[in-house]
Order: sequence, then structure tokens, then C-alpha cells
Amino acid sequence: MIEDFKNDANERMAKSIESLTHAFNKIRTGRAHPSILDGIMVPYYGTDTPLSQVANINVVDARTLAISPWEKNLIPAIEKAILKSDLGINPSTSGDLIRIPMPALTEETRKVYIRQARAEAENARIAVRNIRRDVLSDIKELLKAKEITEDEERKGQDDIQKITDSFVAKVESALAAKEADLMEI
Repeated sequence: MIEDFKNDANERMAKSIESLTHAFNKIRTGRAHPSILDGIMVPYYGTDTPLSQVANINVVDARTLAISPWEKNLIPAIEKAILKSDLGINPSTSGDLIRIPMPALTEETRKVYIRQARAEAENARIAVRNIRRDVLSDIKELLKAKEITEDEERKGQDDIQKITDSFVAKVESALAAKEADLMEI
């Protein structure tokens, strides 16, 4: 019974780490990377569609992305969607290709992005702790229903705490890597 709770906690905490990774991918560094544009939605025949599903996104060089839409009439919609996003990038169109130069990060923007990364990491830590709280309350209910002994409850709590500590450490290492990436010139 407690083993099921541990497996469930592991799965849910892993999803929190995965969510943190996606959030970190949206935080722009000085280098061009297609995942920066993951959250951009383009109106395509009346429905909002992810940019990656209506165009090819390529890295031209370290600071430039190239977007080639599959339909030429999508170019204005793609430009508009990129400008509306809060990424702080300006597309330029030449024929049927949209180029996105990545501006170099200033010290001020680096600090803003680091603050944003720390906020995302804190949200992930909170999510992991909430999962721990839920599982511990489930274990306490098993004890109240007399389905497990106090020793089993204590061992289960210790195991859940170890799992929580390992996932919080993963959040910390991901944050440290992202901060190092942002401070790199």
C-alpha cells in the first residue's frame, strides 16, 4: 500500500520537474534555440495552432532563428504572434522566410531572467512539497483506518521525505544550470 503511494509520488514529482524544464526552455538565453518559440500560437484556419505545427524552425547561427512557413499566407500571422509574445524579439521577413535575430542579453535582462528562473524553480519546489503533503496525509489515513502500523507509517514518511529531498535537489541543480547558462556571455 505504501509502495503505491511512493510510486505515485515519484511519478507526480517527475512531472513537476518536467514542467520546470519546459518553463526554463521558454526563458530566453543569448543563444538561438527553437524551443524558445514553443509557446507561440498562430491562428490557422480559425484555430490557434502551435508555431512548430505550421512552419519549420531552424537555427541559422548562434543568434538567429529562421522560420519557413508551409503556407506563404501565414507569414503576417506568424510575425504578429511573435510580436505579441513577451519574448522581446523582433522578426524580419525576407520573401517567404522569417528571420529572428536574438538580441544580446544586457546585465539588466539577465537579472530579470534569473529572477524569473528562480520563481519557476520555487513553484516547482512548492509543487513537490504539496505532493509530499498529500501522500503523507494518505499514509496518516491508512494509520487511522488501522491498515498499517505506526512503524510502517514512520518508515513511509521517511521514504517519502527522501524522495522529496531528491526531487528538490533536482530542482536546485536545474536552477543552477539555468543561472550559469544565463550568466554566460
